[in-house]
Amino acid sequence: MSSGQETDGDCWAECLDVAVQTALRAAQMVREAVNQEKQVSSKSTPTDLVTEADHQVEELIISTLREKFPSHRFIGEESSAAGEKCVLTDSPTWIIDPIDGTCNFVHSFPMVAVSIGFAVNKQLEFGVICHCFDGTLYTARRGHGAFCNGERLKVSKEKDVSKALILTEIGAKRDPGTLEIFLGNMKKLLSAPVHGVRIIGSSTLALCQVARGAAEAYYQYGLHCWDIAAAAIIITEAGGCVIDTTGGPLDIMSRRVVAAGSRKIADYIVQQLQPISYGRDDDDC
Repeated sequence: MSSGQETDGDCWAECLDVAVQTALRAAQMVREAVNQEKQVSSKSTPTDLVTEADHQVEELIISTLREKFPSHRFIGEESSAAGEKCVLTDSPTWIIDPIDGTCNFVHSFPMVAVSIGFAVNKQLEFGVICHCFDGTLYTARRGHGAFCNGERLKVSKEKDVSKALILTEIGAKRDPGTLEIFLGNMKKLLSAPVHGVRIIGSSTLALCQVARGAAEAYYQYGLHCWDIAAAAIIITEAGGCVIDTTGGPLDIMSRRVVAAGSRKIADYIVQQLQPISYGRDDDDC
């Protein structure tokens, strides 16, 4: 390894340490806010919720990271919703979801997370996800494994889809046509039959269940790059696969994903899905 590569590796390790401490602070902020009166509004659809806490937590994360790494770029859910361009370049880039599971947060339903991903040259280098209610911390760094509270994560290696637990999310679009496709996709999987299909309201925490082997797979149309960035490398480093719903390589800007502990189950899910069009993050942000 060249000295330049070693320097980069040391730098990314430092970045990961800062990301962990920042995520823990942000999660504490979310815990403190959950029982307070919430100012709730909507973004793209009436079901796409945002609160004052989303903005405050994102500001905490970005300001903390920018002070440490002023030359880096940032993609944040709320800043993108406010009109900042959502473009992934080769520059070191932080991809941030301040409160994943905002609807859960509004209702004090305990599946809410802070998610911080980091990419260089458009390649994910590490990810940090903190479960805000119980403090569970998921981390991964490329080539160094994935961990939950310091213990190494390993995906389920189940290859028989009839023994699989599958997770998904509904997405923000609820028009009749979209719902028909969504329910049709779920019906195909339930008819496989799989053990079950679950919706928990937090894409990042659902994906972490795949990384820890508690579920065999996850699929979704309509998530954003900040929903998938940290989780994708956590699953990959835990031994799983994360691909596009077409079966090709993952594109975190495509707003679609299939993740699984085994490629066989991932490919099976790909074959069952009828696509739902959401456009791309780098087109409409």
